[in-house]
Amino acid sequence: MTITTKTLGYPRIGKQREVKKALEAFWKGESDKESLLHTCRTVETDNWKTQLEAGIDRIGVGDATLYDHVLDWAVRLGIIPQRFRNLSGLDRYFAMARGKNEIPALEMTKWFDTNYHYLVPEVDGTLQPHDFSGFLETVQQAQTVLGENRAVPVVLGPVTLLRLSRLETDWETAMPQLRDRYVELLQELKKLGVAEVQLHEPALAFGDASNFRNTYELTYQTLAAVDVPINLATYFDDLGEAYPWVIQLPVSVISLDFTRGKNFELLEHHGFPEDKQLGVGIVDARNVWKVHPEATLSRLESIESITSNLSIQPSASLQFVPYDAQQETKLPEELRNVLSFAEQKLEEVGMLANALSLSAEGAEDQLALWHMQWEMFEEFNDTASTVQEQLNNLTDKDFQRPLPYQKRRDKQPDLPLFPTTTIGSFPQTSEVRKLRGQLRRGEITEAEYQSAIDQEIAKCIHLQEEAGLDVLVHGEFERTDMVEFFAQQLSGFAFTSQGWVQSYGNRYVRPPIIYGDVARPQPMTVQEFQYAQSLTSKFVKGMLTGPVTMLNWSFPRNDISCRNQAMQIALALREEVNDLQQAGAKMIQMDEPALREGLPLKPERWEEYLSWAVDAFRLATSVAKPETQIHTHMCYSEFGDIIDHIERLDADVLSIENSRSNNETLFEVTNAGYQHEVGNGIYDVHSPSVPSVEQMVQQLRTGVENLPVEQIWVNPDCGLKTRSWEEVMPSLKNMVKAAQTLRQEVESQAT
Repeated sequence: MTITTKTLGYPRIGKQREVKKALEAFWKGESDKESLLHTCRTVETDNWKTQLEAGIDRIGVGDATLYDHVLDWAVRLGIIPQRFRNLSGLDRYFAMARGKNEIPALEMTKWFDTNYHYLVPEVDGTLQPHDFSGFLETVQQAQTVLGENRAVPVVLGPVTLLRLSRLETDWETAMPQLRDRYVELLQELKKLGVAEVQLHEPALAFGDASNFRNTYELTYQTLAAVDVPINLATYFDDLGEAYPWVIQLPVSVISLDFTRGKNFELLEHHGFPEDKQLGVGIVDARNVWKVHPEATLSRLESIESITSNLSIQPSASLQFVPYDAQQETKLPEELRNVLSFAEQKLEEVGMLANALSLSAEGAEDQLALWHMQWEMFEEFNDTASTVQEQLNNLTDKDFQRPLPYQKRRDKQPDLPLFPTTTIGSFPQTSEVRKLRGQLRRGEITEAEYQSAIDQEIAKCIHLQEEAGLDVLVHGEFERTDMVEFFAQQLSGFAFTSQGWVQSYGNRYVRPPIIYGDVARPQPMTVQEFQYAQSLTSKFVKGMLTGPVTMLNWSFPRNDISCRNQAMQIALALREEVNDLQQAGAKMIQMDEPALREGLPLKPERWEEYLSWAVDAFRLATSVAKPETQIHTHMCYSEFGDIIDHIERLDADVLSIENSRSNNETLFEVTNAGYQHEVGNGIYDVHSPSVPSVEQMVQQLRTGVENLPVEQIWVNPDCGLKTRSWEEVMPSLKNMVKAAQTLRQEVESQAT
């Protein structure tokens, strides 16, 4: 029997980051629309050809994007908020993504439990005319390149789209309108003769999916009537209690994630319909480790014993991994040989299908090679260290600050009402990036590089003082990325040269790979902090990335628990916190933007995750003296349902993103009665627009209405790394003026 192979999506940034470069050139006016679209089409076509050459039978197409695939579907379906309706084309598209002048962008938040950010559609009572023409043209182009049977359109499912949207109307009004649009789309795809349409419904993995059972059933009965084969794809977790009714939906294929959750146990218990194909997501699309052949084949054989109508595929879109591990020639061969990026995962999908169906010569030899490579890696990666012994000897005292918050608050720095600060990073200009390139190529010495970085720090301190900020930062010019920078100074991490993945829009990151035990050989940030603090009489914050974010924004080990890895990182950061305060730091910020991101999709698993995630932060920071003020920053996530755990972090100041959320993030914090200080993010750093004083004053007044003034800090909603100095300085000056305005109002009311 032949087993078919499929993909659910592919990296869409280009092997040399072509889309990023084209996008930024377009925004700067250095290229036109045609050049931008040509680059994106070329990357997309190359991706199809790579999958075709790998022998994939059904290739997901139409998942490429200029900025965000959720935004793409909002625009195609006519979900256009009123404030953007006077714009058109790419002008409107990028205004929705980034804002324009006084028009605020769509809210941005995390895509399920990944580090990808999507733009939140705003659904009101009226849809604008839909436009599927561009998507249909892409499908036709793919059919020309791949053939009709191989090109499978990838479509974001209607229920997931609506669940991830901000509803400004009722569900009963929005869903029928949206459903009608999807019927029209499927009718158009049917005319093209597609063999299958993938409808992606990852919201089925949410713990409350069964609350929407009637909606799913009515929706898919309606869509099935179009009579085009539907592959209902869900991923990131198991179906849980929804499994029995989901597998009965009127679709041809159901694709499930077998790398996370308990879908295998559900399959064993409930079986699977004979009239459907099961898409077995057995190759992990969200981590970079090669499959363990014996365990993976054993699992596949068990699945095949339950239902033999199978396809083998990655667990989700491959957008979450880099392109090609073989590009990483600087990594030790023993490590590189057990890494699997997108191209290697295509090979794994094909090889597993061949091995299961016994249809290809050489499959047995290839699996034996993989087994040998794992043995070589395990011999190379001797993780014997003292780290595990340290973890075993921890006591409850190691997770507690010396004094509770209310008692240590008066011992900490005295600041004016509405103290102003930033989140940490300042513009990473071309000059700064050039310095790193020169150092990497050996064109300048380490001393010359450090001298140039010191000049950038001095400039940054001067400009912050000029803007009138109360608490300063050194600017982070020595850091390529908030996770990569620290990982490069810790043992147990490996780094790629071309391992880019998309975080959002034109923001790409190279997640480090955790392959061994983590430890800190020497201080990581003390030198830059001391230099910055020597330049000013104002407080300068020490800047660190928290253990959970370090873990969640890396590719973790798969041989030990995430808890164990987080605690190892926390021990290393604990040493850094102590060194910073010994060097004179009165304020230390340890960012945890990924804390909420890592929350399991099933609420019954939250407590276990949050218990160790919060404990990791406390382990890293509890060494701080009562006089040392600990800050943390979180952004682009909803906090209301975990606010008790955020308070248990015991940070003195929590800064949040609030500029794109219509104050919802602030309300989530204040409604829960949060007692610690809160930095109200009032400046959208992902928009090129300079916010006015009036805009920020209004945002701050909302904060004053909901929090005691003594609790409120004033800051941008995230770091300023991606902005230009020409945008940053007037924005910060306006922010300071807004804070001063509020101070005067409060003081006048007091007298």
